Amino acid sequence: MIKNPIIRGFCPDPSIIKANGLFYIATSTFEWWPGVKLFESSDLKNFRQIASPLKRRSQLDLTGVPPSAGVWAPCLSYDGRLFYLVYTDVKTKKGRYYNTNNYAVWTDDIYGDWSEPVYLNSIGFDPSLFHDDDGKKYLVNMINGFKGITVQELDSRTLSPVGERVTVYKGSGIGCTEGPHIYHIGDYYYLIAAEGGTGYDHCVTMARAESVYGPYITARNNPLYTSDRNQGLQKCGHGDIIEADNKRWYLLHLCARPGRDGGGCLLGRETAIQEIELSKEGFFEPKGGSPYCLSAIEDAEGLPEYEKGDELNVYDRFEEETIDVRYSSFRWDYAGFAHIDPGRNELVIRGEESLNSLFHVSLLAVRQKEHACRTETVMHFEPEAEEHFAGLAYVYDNLNWYIFGKTLNEEGIPVLVIQKSDRGTITDLTAPVEVRQKGDITLRIETDGYTIRFGFYTDDRFVEIDAEGTTGILTDEYCRGFTGAHFGMYVHDMLNKRITAGFKSFRMEYPEYGSDIKTGD
Repeated sequence: MIKNPIIRGFCPDPSIIKANGLFYIATSTFEWWPGVKLFESSDLKNFRQIASPLKRRSQLDLTGVPPSAGVWAPCLSYDGRLFYLVYTDVKTKKGRYYNTNNYAVWTDDIYGDWSEPVYLNSIGFDPSLFHDDDGKKYLVNMINGFKGITVQELDSRTLSPVGERVTVYKGSGIGCTEGPHIYHIGDYYYLIAAEGGTGYDHCVTMARAESVYGPYITARNNPLYTSDRNQGLQKCGHGDIIEADNKRWYLLHLCARPGRDGGGCLLGRETAIQEIELSKEGFFEPKGGSPYCLSAIEDAEGLPEYEKGDELNVYDRFEEETIDVRYSSFRWDYAGFAHIDPGRNELVIRGEESLNSLFHVSLLAVRQKEHACRTETVMHFEPEAEEHFAGLAYVYDNLNWYIFGKTLNEEGIPVLVIQKSDRGTITDLTAPVEVRQKGDITLRIETDGYTIRFGFYTDDRFVEIDAEGTTGILTDEYCRGFTGAHFGMYVHDMLNKRITAGFKSFRMEYPEYGSDIKTGD
């Protein structure tokens, strides 16, 4: 069986292609850098993250964007020669006007560098690039305000518009029509869209036409997929379809796994898969007939097994020369503040602005993939002023987070503190704990998905701090956001932006999948 989600933790809005015997998926990153996550797989079950395509500031500048703005709903496509990525850079997402700038980049090597961006338009978000059988290319847009889906032909070489923008579909009537993709299959053009809003009423809808310009007729079995409120997977929507080598069709879509007893979505929106098939009437329908997304489907028979998936547990001793692709930072390139010292096998992070900044935060983080999680880091840090701070962060965005780390108090004594930011209001979770020991210190944050506990090692003895937090402030619903929770290593220097901390290891482990954290090694 293929168990959903196939890509766990914050990885929404999947766009999938097949090329060179492998499947590739692109997902949204919002304000997290680098822009767009890419994954590869040979079996639609095990996925391995590869280098992101948007990793130069000339391609993407996220500094200053508000929470859950930035990169929305990338579309990955392949015309047999070049790989293309179309993406939206959202600058504002509140009020009457959304500022949504759409760009395209391309490459002949999906593992290599991507081009400088070509500006497309700013009419809406979630654009996609459709390559027709005759070599023509079309830009498919939704219009801000959910005013419909448009199609416009582009020059196949420059991607500049060569025809009129035509509104081809107003939606099925469910509302909030977005995330469009077009496919030419047999005698028909099929249009997939997301509707219902990206919450608990989210769904995948389908229409078809005999011309790329429509008119598109909504399928009678609409929606194609949605969620049953009594099942574990929720928010099913924003889909893309692919035909596998075994001639079976699959829908990739976002989903979410709320916490128990009505808890919010701590893990953000994730990626799941469903099998679909063409009906006698020529519309796609769920295999088995139910429109509710399933927690597992049959294996994609006939596909080779992939050797290495997107592993859940993380144990990094920083023995490589470069920072692993699993790490992300807030809004700017972590090369500006972090590097691995190969002589000491140590990650060195230089402090800049505080965690509530929208510009230059020194945080290197990994998305949370399961509700119960334990995170540790071994850190060497000697603060010189109250304005120096380093430690572990458990964050959703710049307004909602916990940080557990080392600083100096007013008397110049090293202390451990736990700070909480609840929609921008920052408080201390407990009184500072003096730490007289010099050298390395091991910090731990763990959660069962609801309660957060903090502790540290001193003289080979683990000390749990008498303070608890709750994950409720780190959910999509509470934060009114799209990104899910992350754990990371964090430093700030609000004195002169030069202090550094050394991190000798970083662990994230999930008890459900096995854990070997026993000591603060």
